[in-house]
Amino acid sequence: MQPGRSSGFTDRLEETIIAAILGVMTLVTFANVVARYVFNANILWALELTVFLFAWLGLLGACYAVKKGAHLGVDAIIGILPPAPRRICGLIAVAVCIVFSALLLKGAWDYWANFANLPQTTGRWFPTGVQESFRPKAWYEVNDIPMPNALRFIEDAMNDGDTYEKMPRFIPYVILPFTMALLLYRFVIAGIAIWHGRIDRIVASHEVEDELAEVRAKRGEV
Repeated sequence: MQPGRSSGFTDRLEETIIAAILGVMTLVTFANVVARYVFNANILWALELTVFLFAWLGLLGACYAVKKGAHLGVDAIIGILPPAPRRICGLIAVAVCIVFSALLLKGAWDYWANFANLPQTTGRWFPTGVQESFRPKAWYEVNDIPMPNALRFIEDAMNDGDTYEKMPRFIPYVILPFTMALLLYRFVIAGIAIWHGRIDRIVASHEVEDELAEVRAKRGEV
C-alpha cells in the first residue's frame, strides 16, 4: 500500500508541470546546440536556465515521489514484521522524515528570504522568531537570464522602481522554500495515513517487481 495513492486533478497538474519543465529543458538545450553548431552563435542564458529548471525538476519530483510512494528503500526487514511492529517502524521513520523536512524548510526559507526582502528566522535548528533587522537583497540578479517584460511590474515593489537587467534571484530561488514546505506536508500526510492504518510504510516502491508482475500477467503466467 502506498502513501500517496491518489488520482485526479492534482496528480495531472503535478505531472503536467514536471513534464513541462523537462520539455522546456530539452527544447532550450536543443536550440542552443543548433545555434552553436549550425549558426555559430550561442544562447547566453540557456545553460543557466537549464540548471535552474533541473533544480526545479528534481525538487518537485522528490515531493511527488513521496506522494506516490515511489522513493526507493530497503524494506526487507519490515516486510517480515507483524502488522503492529511494522506500523511502529513506519511511524518512527515518518517522524524522522518530518523533523528532517522541517530542518530543510527552515534552511530553505533562511536562504531565500533576504533575496525576497523578507526576514530570515532566528534559532540554530528550529525557528525561534524572525530577524529584527536585515539587509534586503531583492536587487541581486542572476548571471545571464534576462528579465522578462511580463514581470516588470515587480520592480516598484521589490527594487524601488529601478529596472532589472537580469531576472532577480528570488524568482528562481522560491522553489526552495516552496518544495521544502510541500515535502513536509507530504510526510505529515503519510504519517497520518500510517497512524490511521491506511498504510504501513512510507517507502513502497518495487518498480522491478511490479514490472515483472505486469509482464507475467500479459503473458498469462502465474
